[in-house]
Amino acid sequence: MGTLELREVSVSYGKRRVVAPFSELVASGEWLGVIGPNGAGKSSLLRAAAGLLASDGDVLVEGEKLSALSDRERAARVAYVAQDPLIPDDMTTFDYVLLGRTPYIGYFGNPTSRDRDVVAAVIERLRLGPFIDRLLGTMSGGERQRAVLARALAQEAPVLLLDEPTSALDIGHQQQAMELVAELRREQAMTVVSAMHDLTLAGTYTDRLVMLHEGDVVAAGAPADVLTADRLGEVFHVCVTVDVDPDDGAVIVVPRRGFPA
Repeated sequence: MGTLELREVSVSYGKRRVVAPFSELVASGEWLGVIGPNGAGKSSLLRAAAGLLASDGDVLVEGEKLSALSDRERAARVAYVAQDPLIPDDMTTFDYVLLGRTPYIGYFGNPTSRDRDVVAAVIERLRLGPFIDRLLGTMSGGERQRAVLARALAQEAPVLLLDEPTSALDIGHQQQAMELVAELRREQAMTVVSAMHDLTLAGTYTDRLVMLHEGDVVAAGAPADVLTADRLGEVFHVCVTVDVDPDDGAVIVVPRRGFPA
């Protein structure tokens, strides 16, 4: 339904290359996490994958090059949640989430009852019901971020790209958002690629991880293989303990006092 392939995708700003040629095949229904310290190239890679940033190489969904599609066609295949999106203060939550249905509404058309039903269902699942008629400018940062995620989910695209989707959320809403994405992935075989700072969330929800450092891939594989204390100390310059939950295999990264050797 939503196989995502990146073929030698690289990003440069002028003469400075921020993402080295990157190739990856993400199977339909798989969740790939992209981790790395600040400036590693995570956001640039996701923006290139979404077709929002000039890059070399090719991005394909189900074998179809995104560069050959119109904006509307691309939006029907790939939904993207930016790390710091522009949000109109004078729009209600419902109307903002309804923008996610744009790929399916003609230029001079009106939303159908199904469009409105999809939006209402996503708003309910993200517990935004009390804010459905509230102006976005009157809401907290976490509430607005949930609205941004709701808009992306309303697109019903087979591929979902998330750039730090839980950065403004408290721990409860972080878990709710991640559980919703995991649930939709299971139900609809949605393909997910997310850049994540929270390494425990990355180790809990993703199937595979890619670790970037200064634009290069320095590790890739199962979360338990990538998230080792030694590697995290080397790349992130932190001192941590890493445990694996014996029940569900979640990888838990706990900071501890001290400096890496």
